[in-house]
Amino acid sequence: MATTGDIISAQPWAALGLGRQRLIFVGGKGGVGKTTTAATLGLMAADQGCHCLIVSTDPAHSLGDIFGQSLGDREQQLLPHLWGVEIDPEAEADRYIGTVKQNLRNWVKPHLYSEVNRQMDLTRLAPGTLEAALLERLSHLMDDGLERYDRIIFDTAPTGHTLRLLSLPQLMAAWTDGLLRRRQQSADLSQRFRQLGDNQDLLPKSPSQDWRTEQIHQILSDRQRRFYRARRLLLDPAMTAFLLVLIPEKLPILESKKAWEALRQGQVPVAALVINRVLPKTALGDFFETRRAQEAEYLRQIQQDFRQLPQFQVPFFAKDVQGIEALRQITQFLTT
Repeated sequence: MATTGDIISAQPWAALGLGRQRLIFVGGKGGVGKTTTAATLGLMAADQGCHCLIVSTDPAHSLGDIFGQSLGDREQQLLPHLWGVEIDPEAEADRYIGTVKQNLRNWVKPHLYSEVNRQMDLTRLAPGTLEAALLERLSHLMDDGLERYDRIIFDTAPTGHTLRLLSLPQLMAAWTDGLLRRRQQSADLSQRFRQLGDNQDLLPKSPSQDWRTEQIHQILSDRQRRFYRARRLLLDPAMTAFLLVLIPEKLPILESKKAWEALRQGQVPVAALVINRVLPKTALGDFFETRRAQEAEYLRQIQQDFRQLPQFQVPFFAKDVQGIEALRQITQFLTT
């Protein structure tokens, strides 16, 4: 692979408010065309010669359909220079809980296995488990994916899920910090007890206990490092950008405004706004004229509410966007 500096050019990305950022998040309300936008950006990157990965985290996957291929949980090449993967949050949560169960089985006595399984099965149903599992996977992607790809484009879940996901690196890092501190305090206390024992261990320690303690520390330290790195990347405007996608309707506008405000408060850099499904002038008749009048009001509202962001209008196409040529049609609306 060519080096990132050689491959990534600011053109044709400059119009979108993007430069050489390597992590691009595409977000918005469900059903507004996030996947189509992410696929178009991926094609633009591939045409430029970038090694690019599109990551779909939306449970309603359609990335593979756009490219006419069947995608799954593992990265698969779509075109020269372009790969795709569809992450199933439910399957990721099952895998995540399974890994935790296995780790715990290494650290507890056999008669506690059933209780461990019961507690972890309850955890699987708890709020936030899906996002935590997804963050675990995405943090790995950010870790090793940036070594293999010039750009990674995330086709995210609907806005609410995405905002929770973006807030998790800080929360999970703080939680891991607490666990590591408590682990160190416990180790210090054990050492003091042993010193009081006049060279006799008041708290017996076997080699297996040493190994378990060290393994716990290693797992927590690795997680801490990845979460802190993920947070640094997300907040770095030279590395990360967020594109908001909406359609000229009331609810998507309201949700996008809330999302933009939340992203700004979280210091996540938002680069541009993509307005999908704008009625073309060729759509004639009383029905379309009525719709166009209402749409014009919404477009004025969007122009006013998001005036600080570059805005790009993509027309409502007569047919579903599928295939390379259809994506190329969209490219012209995102680069001018």
